[in-house]
Amino acid sequence: MEDSEPAEDGLLAGLRWNRSARDQAQLKHKIRDLPGLLKHGLHLRKKSQSPDTIPGPSSGPTVHKSCSQSFPCAGRTVRNAFLSHGPYPAKDKIHLARIIRRSYVGVELVQWLCEQCVYVRCRTTAVRVWQVLLELGVLLSVDQRVVFSDSNTYYQFSFEECDSASCEFRSNEGEWPEAVRLLLQLAPYVQFRSGEEDIVDEDDDDDEEENSNHDENASSSGICTFDVPSFRYIDEDDVEESKEYEREEHWRDGSGQSWYSCSTEDDRCDSSSFRYVVVSGTPLKILEHLLSDLHLTEIAGKMLLDDFLLTYLVFMSTHDLCQALLGQYPSVANLHMGQEEGKDALFRKRKVLQLVSHWSRLYKDFLKEEEHVRSFMKTLYRCVLEDLYEFPTLEKDLKEFQKILNMHFHIFSAHCQSKQVYQQLSLKENCLQVRSPQTETREVICCVYVSADSYLSVHTQPSLEAHELLRIVGLKMDRAEEDMVLAVVSHTGERRVLQPSDCVYSESLTPQGKLVACRRDLTEILPPLTDSAELSRRPVRLLGINTWDVAAALTHLDWTLFKSIHEQELVYYTLSRAPGTGHTAALSVLLQRCNEVQQWVMSEVLMCVSLNKRVQLLKKFIKIAAHCKAQRNLNSAFAIIMGLNTAAVSRLNQTWDKCPGKFKKLFSELELITDPSLNHKAYREAFKRMKPPKIPFMPLLLKDITFIHEGNKTFHDNLVNFEKLHMIADTVRMIRHCQSDQPGEASCLSEFHWASVHYLHIIDNQQTLFELSHKLEPRA
Repeated sequence: MEDSEPAEDGLLAGLRWNRSARDQAQLKHKIRDLPGLLKHGLHLRKKSQSPDTIPGPSSGPTVHKSCSQSFPCAGRTVRNAFLSHGPYPAKDKIHLARIIRRSYVGVELVQWLCEQCVYVRCRTTAVRVWQVLLELGVLLSVDQRVVFSDSNTYYQFSFEECDSASCEFRSNEGEWPEAVRLLLQLAPYVQFRSGEEDIVDEDDDDDEEENSNHDENASSSGICTFDVPSFRYIDEDDVEESKEYEREEHWRDGSGQSWYSCSTEDDRCDSSSFRYVVVSGTPLKILEHLLSDLHLTEIAGKMLLDDFLLTYLVFMSTHDLCQALLGQYPSVANLHMGQEEGKDALFRKRKVLQLVSHWSRLYKDFLKEEEHVRSFMKTLYRCVLEDLYEFPTLEKDLKEFQKILNMHFHIFSAHCQSKQVYQQLSLKENCLQVRSPQTETREVICCVYVSADSYLSVHTQPSLEAHELLRIVGLKMDRAEEDMVLAVVSHTGERRVLQPSDCVYSESLTPQGKLVACRRDLTEILPPLTDSAELSRRPVRLLGINTWDVAAALTHLDWTLFKSIHEQELVYYTLSRAPGTGHTAALSVLLQRCNEVQQWVMSEVLMCVSLNKRVQLLKKFIKIAAHCKAQRNLNSAFAIIMGLNTAAVSRLNQTWDKCPGKFKKLFSELELITDPSLNHKAYREAFKRMKPPKIPFMPLLLKDITFIHEGNKTFHDNLVNFEKLHMIADTVRMIRHCQSDQPGEASCLSEFHWASVHYLHIIDNQQTLFELSHKLEPRA
């Protein structure tokens, strides 16, 4: 396309700028309606011209009217260029309880035009170009403003296209800088509407000086012109709009879930004014903006970083994150090539180290066994060592990084503490020696079968040996330890006897079969319970224990399991549900414990032959459930209530009829927290009123995360739906809030109390449970 003339000698020469204030005022009234006319395709021309012709780049022969001189077509071309090549992702803006999709921030539009167009030499000129597009209707203000602002104001683009099949701009989008040059001819006139006072034909040096002063003023006032292009922080008024929108979406969404984000806890309510409205973007762009534009010292910045690190597994793997972080860390070689300035490079390096340090502190030892994470940590550590010569100020960040490596990954040896040593050994592997593995301290549940339809659940350490387990079985089942052996029964029925010194909790035993305690002749120590006459002689030890002590022992054991859960386990469990991966070990144990407490309640009641003792057991369990609730252990309280509500127990009418009325009333009150109506409203309100430490009902927490994950798309138009990630992170942070305080010590409990809840005799066969129930109270 041929070059058009400068602003004063081209199409608008007939409207030459007059520098007198009086003429400017007159001209202001004359051209007030000019943008509206231009929007509908009006072309400016001199009075001496024919309506069918437009002036060319010279005063020679005229040419027929075409889109090459159409201001709306030029504006649409600039719009298409930004949408196609702009580095900034689209954002969502909440406005008047509505969410406005695919919006862009004014500072980003100005920055892109300044960087990409040679005809735009300062931000002031770029603002005028976008003001022209705003007047032409190509650019729309979300807030219905008539003046374009170089700020965090949100804008949208119209999607009108030129109807002409021979539109030069549409057929050759690479000519969009010429479209900007054409639009600049309207810059003097839109300056009236934007309220500017500088004259368009001042020297370029003055424009550049003005732009420099603008940047200096922004810096001195603490305002960054690149203020988090991917995320917008909202004030208290916007919070109300956000809540109103969430309420509308609650009824519009088929799942109808309110989640924990609408019942934030104390530690999160303090920062509610810093809640941000999140937007879409590719994973790499989100990470790039997080590193470039986010101030990690701010509360909102920490929440944003926390959301990203808690939920990045939803849209990218840990290996991809490691590679992306290495790509964001500027190398020394690139610096010598002039690709990054020293100050910006140092800032980026420190950002990467800060993010990795926060990641390590958040995940603790959760990722220490992943080889690619360890390799990433070593590579990043060597890169920082190499950069110490060029950037000595990284020494403080390096020391912090060393602590992280030593604490969570155990890949930093003690002999590299001095600065001289780690500078000299920057590329040597002896500075990254792997420590010997630490002794395992995690809790496990060992299941040893004592009959064909029941087993003994033993809460213990993984190092438990066979002779220790036999002692526990003998104590619980009133059998002599010397008369029993442990065997592993395979799926084919083959039995392999374990030696007394063998470790019974081995991952290799799981695929082979189940662990069985049997006599030395390899017969079972208990016959099938439905045919056993020993149930009538079985002692009911629970009746001799104080209910508060049992609840305290249950709560202490549940808290031991609960506090070992990493927040990330909930995300792993929701995404994969793959058992045995090692990433959900603590969570799986707590879920197993919840199921076993429910089955234990059923088993204890149905194995009690005496009606009077069975009534006493019902009263015991009701009081234990009430005490668990009082001790803020809703996990066990739920399990006990659901165990008493199962069909095999609830059908025992004679037993329930003999139960005193006050216990029935107490049980009815306890049942209210298990009411699933209104998305478990009763439970959520009761749990919200409790102060930490407290133990939630974990299956419901996992259900919330699953509903969020399954009910919302992870990607919209190949861009990450970060609002979904924030909802997941907000729910996962419930774990952190519940673990924010420690319970008191349960030192007054005896070994007998611990044994009553650590070793549970459980019937895991539903058919056996119903047969026992019908034997106790046959159908009428």
